[in-house]
Formats: sequence, C-alpha cells, structure tokens
Amino acid sequence: MTRPRAVVVVTGSELVRGDRSDLNGPFLARELVSLGVEPARVLVVGDSPAELEAALRDGAEADLCVVSGGLGPTHDDRTVETLARVLGRELRVDGDLEREIEAVSRGHAERLGRPYADFAPGVRKQASLPDGARSLGLAGTAPGLVIESAGATFVVLPGPPPELRRLWQAALEDEPVRAVLARAEPPERRTLRFYGVSESAVAGALQDAGGDGDGAEATICARDFEIHVDLVVGPEGGAKADALSAALRDWGGEFLFSEDGRAVAEIVLELCRTRGLTLATAESATGGLVAARLTAIPGSSDSFRGGVIAYANEVKERELGVPADVLTAHGAVSAETAAAMATGVRERLVADVGVSDTGIAGPGGGTADKPVGLVYLHASGPDGELGAHFSVPADRETVRARAAVAALHLVRRLLSQSRDDFV
Repeated sequence: MTRPRAVVVVTGSELVRGDRSDLNGPFLARELVSLGVEPARVLVVGDSPAELEAALRDGAEADLCVVSGGLGPTHDDRTVETLARVLGRELRVDGDLEREIEAVSRGHAERLGRPYADFAPGVRKQASLPDGARSLGLAGTAPGLVIESAGATFVVLPGPPPELRRLWQAALEDEPVRAVLARAEPPERRTLRFYGVSESAVAGALQDAGGDGDGAEATICARDFEIHVDLVVGPEGGAKADALSAALRDWGGEFLFSEDGRAVAEIVLELCRTRGLTLATAESATGGLVAARLTAIPGSSDSFRGGVIAYANEVKERELGVPADVLTAHGAVSAETAAAMATGVRERLVADVGVSDTGIAGPGGGTADKPVGLVYLHASGPDGELGAHFSVPADRETVRARAAVAALHLVRRLLSQSRDDFV
C-alpha cells in the first residue's frame, strides 16, 4: 500500500513578510504524519494570485492538499476563487451557507451599530463555493471546505489557528478525507529527550548504535535547548526502534529525561505532585517565563504556589528577603544572590521548593567579569539545594528562554535525586 502524499499550502502576505509566524503549517504537518500521510511539502505563499495559483496546482498533484487562509470577506482573500480557477469549476452562491453567514454578520452589524448593507458583499463572497465543494461549518464567518478533484482532495481551512484546528477535526470526518486516510497506516512515534549534552554527541551515539533504517526513521533536533531524538516507526520497525532506544538509554542515561512525550515542566509538576510538594519561583532575568511554562500545564495549581518577579535590588530585598550585604558583596548577578532568592521565595510563599534565576540578558549591562549571557540559578528543597550557572553570548530573547528551561531542569534534578546525592 502506497503511503498517501499531502501538500500543505499556507497563505498570507503577513507570513511571507515576516510580520507573523506560521503556526498552521507545522501543526498540519504533525497531524498528517500522525495519521500516516506523508507531508511532501509545506508551502507558504503571499496573497499574490499567481503565487497562490502555482501552489494550488502543486497541491493538485498530491493525494491530499490542505490549504490555510484566504477565506475572509475582503479583496485579498483569494483562496476559493483561485482554487475554482485551478480546478476549472464555476463559483456559485450556496443559499443555505449564505443565510448562515448572514445570521452571524447581522449580529456583528448590530453590535457595531453599522448597517447590514456594509457586510452583504462580503457575505455573498464567503458563500460562493466552487461546484462540488461542501462546507465543513463556519469559523466566525469563514466556512471550511472540502472539494474533490480528479486526483486530489482539497481541504480549505481558515487562517486563525484556533479556528483551523476546530474545522480540521470536522474535515477528518468528511468522507473524501476518510477515503485518503483509509490508505494510510499511522506510524508509531517515540521521542527521547536529552538535556545537558550536545546534538553532535547524540548523533554520534545514534550512529554507534547502528543508525536508523529497517523501518525506523530517526531525526535529531535541537529543540527548546534540549536534544530530541524523534523515532518514526513503521510496521516492521519495532525491533530496530527498541534497539536504538536501548542503546541511547544506556549511553546517555544521565542526560535522558523523557521517553513518554512529557516536557520538563510536566515532569517537574508530576514530581512535586507525587511527593506532595509545593513549588514557587523567584525570577529576575526571566521575568516570569518559568512560572508561565509551569502554569501552561493543566492541573499546575495542585503544586505551583506562585512566583515573584524581583528585577530591582530593592524588590529582591523587600519581597524575597535577600540580605543587603549579599547584594553589596556579590552583586545581583551571583550564585549567592540566586541562593538567597530561592530560599526567600520558599519562605515568603510558604512553598516546599523554590527556584530562582538572576542574570544579564543584554544587550547592555555586561562587564568583563559578568558578561551579557551570564545567568545564575538555584533550586532549594526539603532534601537539599542545587546551584548552576551558564554563560552564552546570545541575544536577549535566547538568554531568557534558555534560563527558563535551565531553571526547570534544575528543579527536575533536585527532585529526582536522593538525599545521598547532595553534598
């Protein structure tokens, strides 16, 4: 059985100009892989009719073409009319769809105090479908569509990511899409996550283990300051994937922290929950990024008490109890201050575990002794304490993000070790 191929077309001049990042292409590619469909290409094109038409003609050569964006009521929303031209279909107003969009648009008009006549041309445009197209329902006033051609099935979805994801689920239940998926065999996915080791070292270990092949495809990716080994396992690749996983586990046990898909924030919260511990953050350089990663996890309130963003020295003193003489003797960016911050947030927020960071994110503020990119971290808990630091010459965003990840891994290490491991 030949694996179905797909092309993803993401439209929007704002994406091509770099004004916004494309979230839909990566989401759709991941979805397709999980369903057993090969995403041959992800094409990002602007609103130029010629560029969009070329991308859609490319998509017509695949088994499935998923299109994102260009379904609005304005002149530069050209996806439907361009697709009709590519397929040689007439555009016709769907009366039921027009009434459905009209009902939504009249509500908008009433709330905005504008006459419906201002919306009517856009409603008619959005209700115009190529012959043979079926509506998947509305996202706002934009309908998702499915349309079959001689070779490809097209799924056309709105651009806003939440709306796209909702209608994507409806598309998966549509009969022509189901027919494509019936030819696919979803692969098994495994991910081994490492921290504290280089990408090249992991690549060398994978090569020493025999490399991929025999039904198991391995991809090594530096992601979020960690190294992830993604294994896509075909029907005959189970034994090979088991051997690779075992070899990497034996080689990098101290660096391997996840094999079940969980991110470090999830693991930290689970460690706290399992041990009945509460956690608090004291952040300077990261400005709340550590707390944001924790609270992004559903159920984090079971263990996470809260956080203090202590940027100024007086806030470190007043809110965290950092002694003035520590700040004077060692400076705000120091191992001593980080330790005092972690201890202080445990006391002030009545938490079992505290983690802190303080550093110089840049671009200014560095010195010869304390350059831009220097960050100190500290984790304090009932069984002991751990400190760490790093210094990377990078931009402000990178330094802050790296510090947030490092802080979470420091807590993970603290909670994963026994009392005998502390010195």
